[in-house]
Amino acid sequence: MNFSEEFAITTAPAANSAAERHGSVRITVLTDRLIRVETGAFTDEPTQTVLCRNLDTPVFRIRDDGDSLLISTPKAALCIGASDGKMRYAKTRDCGKVTSLSGNLKGTRRTLDATSGSVPLKDGILSKNGAAMLDDSKSLLLSADGSITPRPACCDRYYFLYGRDYRAALRDFYRLCGFTPLLPRFALGNWWSRYYAYTQDEYLSLMRRFQKEKLPFTVATVDMDWHWVKVQEKFGKEASLRHVKRAEGEVQRFHTTGWTGYSWNTDLFPDHRAFLKELHKEHLRVTLNLHPAAGVQFFEDAYPEMAKAMGIDPKSKEHISFDITDPAFLQAYFDILHHPYEREGVDFWWIDWQQGTRSKVTGLDPLWGLNHYHYLDSRRDGKRGLILSRYAGPGSHRYPLGFSGDAGMTFSSLRFQPYFTATASNIGYTWWSHDIGGHNLGIHDDELYIRWLQFGVFSPINRLHATSDPFMGKEPWNYQYETQKIAQQWLQLRKRLIPCLYTANYRTHTEGSALIEPMYYGNPWDQDAYRVRNQYRFAGSLLVAPITGRSDSQSGLGETEVYLDGKRYTDLFTGDIYNYRGIHSMHRGRESIPVLAQEGTILPLDMDATANGAEIPKALELLIFSGNGKYTLYEDDGETMCYQNGAFATRDFSVKETGQELIFAIEPAKGNLSLLPEKRMFRLSFRNVCASAKVLIEGAHHPKIRSEEAFLSIDLPAVTNQAKITVSIRQPKVYIPYTRKEKKIRLLSSLTGSNVLKTVRYLPALKNERLYPLLPAAVRSALREIDRQWEKQE
Repeated sequence: MNFSEEFAITTAPAANSAAERHGSVRITVLTDRLIRVETGAFTDEPTQTVLCRNLDTPVFRIRDDGDSLLISTPKAALCIGASDGKMRYAKTRDCGKVTSLSGNLKGTRRTLDATSGSVPLKDGILSKNGAAMLDDSKSLLLSADGSITPRPACCDRYYFLYGRDYRAALRDFYRLCGFTPLLPRFALGNWWSRYYAYTQDEYLSLMRRFQKEKLPFTVATVDMDWHWVKVQEKFGKEASLRHVKRAEGEVQRFHTTGWTGYSWNTDLFPDHRAFLKELHKEHLRVTLNLHPAAGVQFFEDAYPEMAKAMGIDPKSKEHISFDITDPAFLQAYFDILHHPYEREGVDFWWIDWQQGTRSKVTGLDPLWGLNHYHYLDSRRDGKRGLILSRYAGPGSHRYPLGFSGDAGMTFSSLRFQPYFTATASNIGYTWWSHDIGGHNLGIHDDELYIRWLQFGVFSPINRLHATSDPFMGKEPWNYQYETQKIAQQWLQLRKRLIPCLYTANYRTHTEGSALIEPMYYGNPWDQDAYRVRNQYRFAGSLLVAPITGRSDSQSGLGETEVYLDGKRYTDLFTGDIYNYRGIHSMHRGRESIPVLAQEGTILPLDMDATANGAEIPKALELLIFSGNGKYTLYEDDGETMCYQNGAFATRDFSVKETGQELIFAIEPAKGNLSLLPEKRMFRLSFRNVCASAKVLIEGAHHPKIRSEEAFLSIDLPAVTNQAKITVSIRQPKVYIPYTRKEKKIRLLSSLTGSNVLKTVRYLPALKNERLYPLLPAAVRSALREIDRQWEKQE
């Protein structure tokens, strides 16, 4: 495959109707709420950010008022200067007239390296005032031959006038800039990663111990020590690369050795092929770390071939510089340095670029180039692409996944990550991967570890990571016994969530629905929805509010603010039911965080919680929450592009409340059924219902199953993919784990402190809420949460 074939991309850059030119300004109305305004040099070519302008141009008119131009559509209007194209004002149907681009809800940033806590974010394409702007003026052009070229000076702006219809704005952003690719299934499980000089046997032993401890993983990451690092000791002083390289005015100093490497360290990995083969036998996919900035040196195994490809005499030992702008270097970079290792078993690459933003092509950030070319290269031969790298600006969502950088092991680092992750959806970047547990520095703290892991399980990618310090490993057995058991349960939960995550992955790819949404997407006119920075909607119907601070020392409870919109929600772990509106404090012990399922939610879980890998499960547990709802499970081979030609299967589930009856149904599967197990067992867990049920499988009765004291659970026999299943529950009773009094007694009984004080002060408070002020702040807050929860249930 030649350069142009491998790195060409599919685009539709020209709008589907002629753009209108008014003097020095060109206007293109792309949708009824998306308008492009250009001055300077105009272009109809694809750019680094924008791929498709062939959208659905609506009816519009442009009124020339001399010094201004007014563009109107049925849903929005934009007034710009006739000479400079700058916005004078905008109007949206629901937000009215605005004269500035204030109120932007922000997007994301390149990295969280060297940060601790809250840091500024770049703008996104959503705004509370209804108008936002995407500036594409500095974006380079993508040529048909795969090269990236500068564009003439211009001002190229896209105005998103969607009011507070945030989801519609995000969908059209994807239509404009390309949809997020479908991730391979294995990316959604647990990842193991550590910056540590493992030997081959140590790494394999660790993976086997994880399985012995029933800790499931899908991805094995090997950091930079897979290649030679102490190069002077191994290859002599001439291997020390200490030079200054100038690139378009920027000075890059390579004053350390061994950061870049392409040859396996045979002292640590004497047989890397066998190593990769063993990891695959353990059902693990493999990624290796890259720092490509220092180019290729004489001691690399591939140096002779690389030198010949670049027209260098191998005997000269001349250094081969890294150059993202040179097609010849790029072709050799992939064909010689990477493809052989991929054929041996390396599944994808972790690109750890930290060496600046300039290259020989003015305006081309080498990080963007690496992401672009590496991702496209990873898709060759019909494979589904994947990389792990830092964010390089708008359009980066086309090159998943994101690596947010080295996080310090502090609560302040953890506290910022839920907000950071959810807000990135405002610029279409939905697949962030963090150093779960923290990379370095900070503190070793059991609670910090558990709270970070809980967020990781309910984040896009759950990648445990740490530096080489012997006290910083994220193995659960490095923590106290209780912590180890909690960590095991959460890692197993992530494995079980893969069917749900994979379906959400498909919806992101096809519909533009973010896996993680800020709460204001669904409640844009409720100001409370903007105040809960660390709460988000997950996979469509779950509300997640990670606990990111220390627990109260007396009660052992962590606290977090939770926004509810008045619908009925059931906690996934406690069974508590909430149906009020507004922001309220919720409290949980270390074993859980608030994860609330909206009424009508159906959540598919893998019944196998412990095995490595991410294969299509043979048995599913369906968590069903009373209400009215539908769910379509999506499944395919998980790694190729065959789904684009119909190689996938779906199965519909529904729950419906009809007066005094609750009806749940499983429809026959559709699509390519050869991808699925011939028969599949289902466990139906009605998480907020206790009652008897009548089960019909293909019209035949299944024995009644009763569950009066706990939630209703039904184990169905293995059924074919064509089977239709109906469950009818007459007069369903709400399953409530504890009464209000029982819940308060459980809370107060668990407090650390004097028994005499409990009797004198806490016991009276059970009977009289006016005595709450006598209790510690965390305790009275938790008691009020119980009271609010029960107000509408009693």
